Amino acid sequence: MAEKDCDKNHDMEERLKIDRANNSLIETLFEGAIWRSRFVVIFAVVFSLLGAFVLFIVASMDIWNVAVYTFNTVVTHAHPENFHEDVVAGIIGAVDLYLIAVVMFIFAFGIYELFISEIDEASGSNGSQILAIHSLDQLKDKIAKVIVMVLVVNFFQRVLHTNFTTPLEMLYFALSITALAVGLYFLGKVGK
Repeated sequence: MAEKDCDKNHDMEERLKIDRANNSLIETLFEGAIWRSRFVVIFAVVFSLLGAFVLFIVASMDIWNVAVYTFNTVVTHAHPENFHEDVVAGIIGAVDLYLIAVVMFIFAFGIYELFISEIDEASGSNGSQILAIHSLDQLKDKIAKVIVMVLVVNFFQRVLHTNFTTPLEMLYFALSITALAVGLYFLGKVGK
């Protein structure tokens, strides 16, 4: 009887080992699949880079159009009514697009480094630390700073075409510039 119980215990132990091995195999396969699924981020990287290139091209075309407009105005000795405002607004609009393109680049490089692999070229002797991202918080901070700059540039672009008619409107304008300056000062203090 003791021998029979011993055989049962041995059989139970063997079945438990097989069950553990099967569970371990399933667990290993599942964990491997989860880990490899991080490569889906490559879509975001590729399309963010594509979006950045498109924005760089569009912004450069805007600068070119402003240059052509300025050249034609100078050559024809014309002086349109809002010439200076139009030129400055066109250039500021292009700078706005360049900044958004930079956000797309930072996002693409950051999520690549966080989810796929470190970029070997960036860590070399000629690599720039501006694109080095080591945590999601660091990525969010860099993107947030550039987005704030985009908003500041956008604000100034809109202000160029605003007509101030009363002293109160000028006071509001001065207060908004002061608020932006204070905000940028504190934004510069973050992370230092």
